[in-house]
Amino acid sequence: MDENLRRAALDYHFLPRPGKLAIEPTKRMVNQRDLALAYSPGVAAPCVEIAADPAKALDYTARGNLVAVISNGTAVLGLGAIGALASKPVMEGKAVLFKKFADIDVFDIEVDTTDPEKFIEAVALLEPTFGGINLEDIKAPECFAIEAALKERMNIPVFHDDQHGTAIVVAAAVTNALVLRGIPLSEARLVTSGAGAAALACVDLLVSMGLPVENVTLTDKDGVIHAGREGMLPNMARYARVTDARSLPEVLPGANVFLGLSAPGVLKPEWLPMLAPNPLIFALANPEPEIRPEIAREVRPDAIIATGRSDYPNQVNNVLCFPYIFRGALDVGATQINEAMKAAAAQAIAGLARVPAHDSVAQAYGGRRLVFGPEYIIPTPFDPRLIAEIAAAVAQAAMESGVATRTIDLEEYKRSLANVNARSAQVMLPVFQAARGANKRVAYGEGEDDRVLRAVQDALREGMVRPTLVARRRILEQKLPELGLQFQLDRDVDVVDPETDHGLMEELANAYRDVAGRKGVPAAEVIRHTHRRPTVTAAMLLRTGKVDAALVGGNSEYWGQIEHVLRIIDRAPGVNRVYALSGLILDAGALFLTDTHMVPDPTPEQVAEMTVLAADAVRRFGLEPKVALLSHSNFGSSHSPSARKMRSAAKLVCKARPDLLVDGEMHADAALSQALREKLVPDSRFQGAANLLVMPNLDAANITLTALSASSSSPTIGPMLLGLSQHIHVLTPGVTARGILNLTSIAVSGVEDDAAVGIAVPAA
Repeated sequence: MDENLRRAALDYHFLPRPGKLAIEPTKRMVNQRDLALAYSPGVAAPCVEIAADPAKALDYTARGNLVAVISNGTAVLGLGAIGALASKPVMEGKAVLFKKFADIDVFDIEVDTTDPEKFIEAVALLEPTFGGINLEDIKAPECFAIEAALKERMNIPVFHDDQHGTAIVVAAAVTNALVLRGIPLSEARLVTSGAGAAALACVDLLVSMGLPVENVTLTDKDGVIHAGREGMLPNMARYARVTDARSLPEVLPGANVFLGLSAPGVLKPEWLPMLAPNPLIFALANPEPEIRPEIAREVRPDAIIATGRSDYPNQVNNVLCFPYIFRGALDVGATQINEAMKAAAAQAIAGLARVPAHDSVAQAYGGRRLVFGPEYIIPTPFDPRLIAEIAAAVAQAAMESGVATRTIDLEEYKRSLANVNARSAQVMLPVFQAARGANKRVAYGEGEDDRVLRAVQDALREGMVRPTLVARRRILEQKLPELGLQFQLDRDVDVVDPETDHGLMEELANAYRDVAGRKGVPAAEVIRHTHRRPTVTAAMLLRTGKVDAALVGGNSEYWGQIEHVLRIIDRAPGVNRVYALSGLILDAGALFLTDTHMVPDPTPEQVAEMTVLAADAVRRFGLEPKVALLSHSNFGSSHSPSARKMRSAAKLVCKARPDLLVDGEMHADAALSQALREKLVPDSRFQGAANLLVMPNLDAANITLTALSASSSSPTIGPMLLGLSQHIHVLTPGVTARGILNLTSIAVSGVEDDAAVGIAVPAA
């Protein structure tokens, strides 16, 4: 590595405290009773339970979510036998990946011995501590014997990731590449460069999935693995060929797949023409591959190429596998990770690459469009869907193959896993449940936006919507295949094209003229607004009853879009103003704030009105609203105009809605701390922390929202418009595809709520 990267890596590991791991308690420890429960005498209760029934360890300890990453430092990355202590940064790194991608806790353990028997004994004795063992960076051939012995002795999953993690990801990539080339696995011919632990595991898994043994030729630094060769590893014998060939170039002719897990530069450009048409070249030596992709492509432009590097397409990366295979194994109490579970993981990884890439993946890769094809045959490590797809497939395979000790509901399990990497999902769950299957007509003003199109794909999958895209059809016909989206125009979505749908656009323009003529829109501007401002088009589709809800904006300043919406969509009966409610997903739970976007300085009556509207909206998330009206004043400590406003608003809310759990005016810390609130007033109207904060003005609300979101990297929900007669929301420029999907479900569930209580909606 260059000096800048080396220095940055050392600083990364040193600052602000050495290492990459810490241990944090999961239970509070703030008083004497907590101490008595956590340790003596309370800790005796779970000890007795576990002694009577060892399975109770999963109920009362962290064992069921704890994996050991263990090495003796004999084959560390490309550094070789650097020893157990020097391997510790790598093992800590592996632990971080387990936690980041699958929320699995890890102890890294470095065993200072090169004696396989001593290593086996040391690890086997640790079984009571862990739910699984991840062996790492142990050299061949000892790694084979170590893993086999531990699997025999231990009743928990033992997994050598250098072998099997690589094999699973390679199998997924090979599966997809062969699909693209139209070659069945049963007809593929594979040649390796390398016959060590990883190469043998890759070939073993592919053979278990249907690759014929006779179609495999292994080579290593000493040449072809042939039937008369002496000193073969036990795993090699089944692949020893009866052949006179002794070198790699002699066995390349006609091969469909070159699998390199060996050394830099061993595949020469002049040998590439020997490979079959449309070959697969997997040059996985790290950091320097067997052949550079750009060199291979010059000679074989028809090849699909994969490497182990992140700076080329199709990176074969173990992180696609090991966090999730352990997640699935742990959650069903698997006693081992068997071939069926490995194959299921490979198929799940392969399947995920064949569906449109997640919006967050495009963001992580600088907006690059990832579509299934020669340069995208496996998903990226940042795809948040990996955990749900792979872990669920592994869990199912474990149950079906008889190695699971617990049975789970797979659909519910998959849904819960999806929440791990989508922090808004848990809060959104009741709203999604209300919207799922509703199939409501929703107009999207910015129908050409990539984020909108990805959100539409997800909303269609949930059965929420029949989308109407305000967009130029010619642009959509170009974009959908580029983005790899699977819905079809007219069949799955409707399109309103201002360039070609002249009759509908004229109808909308005439209706807009009637609405906007006395709201500041000159007659000469009506046609231009309708045709060139998609917010106007979408809002008019909603007003005229052609859709049930609408989402607009997202590509320009928020207030500019709001002005169009307020001209077209009427306020709900009896409502004085329109307000905006936004939600934050914090570690402690959901926190909603109002008014974050609409009224700069509301009156006491408007504060009361927004409070009631916001509380009703919070209930749709399955939460009982606990409302705090905030101020610089704490329960009468100030008599400034702002404090009096919030004090008056609190009285108005209590009078209008005596059932509502609301209090104020108060400081934000009092709103979020019951203990502090009890010191200030003896009769607070709600218990625990507030989940709805009502701010005295727009500045306070918006600054609080953006500061909390930025400082905590917390996902936001909304802003949701409150007080309109129809369901329409304006997207902020920073919204993600997930945010658009969330607002879609909010709009649809609102329409469903209206129907349930008999509120009339316009008909087309």
